[in-house]
Amino acid sequence: MRLLDALRERILIIDGAMGSRLSVLGFDKTPYSLANLEAPELVLRCHSEFIESGADAIETNTFWANQVRLRLHGSDASPEEICRLGAKLARQAAGDKLVFGAISPCGKPLAPLGPVDLEDANNEFIVQARALSEEGVDAIILESFSDLQELEIAIRAAKSVCDLPIIASKSFIEDGETLAEGFPLRVATAMMEWGADVVGANCVVGPQRMFDIVRWMSEAGNIPILAMPTPGMPQLVKQSPIYDVTPEYFGKAAARLAEAGANIIGGCCGVFPQHIAGLNAALKNRTPQKRTHIRTQEAAERQPLQESEPSKLSNKLKSCKFVTTVELDLPRGLDTTKVLEGARALQEIGCDMIDISDGARARLRMSPVSISSIIQNEIGIEVMMHVACRDRNLLALQSDVLGAHALGIRNVLPVTGDPANIGDFPSATSVFDIDSIGLVRVLSRFNEGRDMAGNTLGKKCAFTIAVAFNPAAQDLTFEIERLQRKAEAGAHLIYTQPLFEDRHLDLALEAARGVRLPILIGVLPLRSSRHAEFMHNEVPGIEVPDWLRSKMADAPEESAQEVGIAVAQEFARKLPGNAQGLYLMPPFGNHKVAMRVLEAIT
Repeated sequence: MRLLDALRERILIIDGAMGSRLSVLGFDKTPYSLANLEAPELVLRCHSEFIESGADAIETNTFWANQVRLRLHGSDASPEEICRLGAKLARQAAGDKLVFGAISPCGKPLAPLGPVDLEDANNEFIVQARALSEEGVDAIILESFSDLQELEIAIRAAKSVCDLPIIASKSFIEDGETLAEGFPLRVATAMMEWGADVVGANCVVGPQRMFDIVRWMSEAGNIPILAMPTPGMPQLVKQSPIYDVTPEYFGKAAARLAEAGANIIGGCCGVFPQHIAGLNAALKNRTPQKRTHIRTQEAAERQPLQESEPSKLSNKLKSCKFVTTVELDLPRGLDTTKVLEGARALQEIGCDMIDISDGARARLRMSPVSISSIIQNEIGIEVMMHVACRDRNLLALQSDVLGAHALGIRNVLPVTGDPANIGDFPSATSVFDIDSIGLVRVLSRFNEGRDMAGNTLGKKCAFTIAVAFNPAAQDLTFEIERLQRKAEAGAHLIYTQPLFEDRHLDLALEAARGVRLPILIGVLPLRSSRHAEFMHNEVPGIEVPDWLRSKMADAPEESAQEVGIAVAQEFARKLPGNAQGLYLMPPFGNHKVAMRVLEAIT
């Protein structure tokens, strides 16, 4: 094979950032792989510039050429057509140089974390790898992967349709603890086991940070290593990342990667032809370097991660104690007096926990992290913090829940979240990088001491992970399937929507037994006939039975709330001995109403 034969003789230089260069040349449509269809002359120009700068190999302009990413940008273009054209253009420009067929991640997280089905991802990779290989590329390069599961799927998919060398490259963060623990070594070893012929790293970090990553990967043996750093850290100028690094600096710093064990060296985002020319000038010795293995810390020798202190809720669940929790409403502004008064009063009568929602119905409210921390610190009662996936991307969600854990918040209920267009700011953007099942997986990984990229947290988290379940859902089969997926992702506890009938209670208890998780039953004391009709007709997933709506309608207006409280009390009395606990949702967070219901079971 041309690539593997060449690597035995010399260190190869690969090109830089096609997308960055196309953008400078005026192609402003994303993904940049669309330029194969709409501006092939620019693609040829970019390839030629990198070859003229000294590149021994170029990549096809096929990054993000998959249906997930294309549809995300509103394009119905064919991934296969883009890949075939990309390979033909690169082959035309390359002459006798090597051509690598570039395949990217899907662009959205895979299930169960995100919306991309594993089989769909596999099929996407197969389509791209087959098209690229049939058009004559010399190797397949899988680059910028962060999810190792997705990378494994991509490697195996590519190998199933072609016999070309497979280059597998992961993006690593610049994190001293990750490096000290030997994470790049473990990644390189895994890539080799999955069938990669070349392993490596690209993007995110500059050449100096890349040095230690390559150095660790070289510990995996004599397998060739790819290194494609960025020029350094970018600045955001007019919404575009700008790298202010001279070609001379990049060339000298990137050339040192050969000393660490790199066999293919090039650049990623922000690396232009002049940077590759600088690398070509600085890389005087093209003979592959003999590797000196100086760090051999194996996974079995690593110290186990320290455990975090679990929540009181976790201990109560393990000891099968009945748990009571009340959801309190937050004001729109900064005044927390009411919610703190409610939490204090509930604690005094023996309530175990307070639930704090996260922008329910897309209303603007104080951050649940802030108010949860205030309640726990000032009142001393634990909080179950709801976290909506609507407002934050995957990075921000992980950051926020880690921050909550550092503040002592251990109980988290992930919810997908209501769409922003029904709330206070309908023009706000809903993110939905992942859904509630994905966030359960994130929290579960944190409890293992790692983030979703596999990087160590230095310590295991101790989240108690709750999930929502609605036994009154219109499609109960689908609802139970989602509950099973939540349980498989790592949930510890189930919360139900408000229930009013024994048949829904029985369904909830049966579902909980099916997934072997404790369950808290939701109870909502109705306030009036209008409240009952609103909940039944205008709130999705809530079913208030006919008999109860009639009972609320027949009650005098001044005593309707007493009827609602009495019904809630009667329902709550059935729970001890059947369910693990009670989840009370008093109207408008009225803690006095909640106290009336709690009195019925104490």
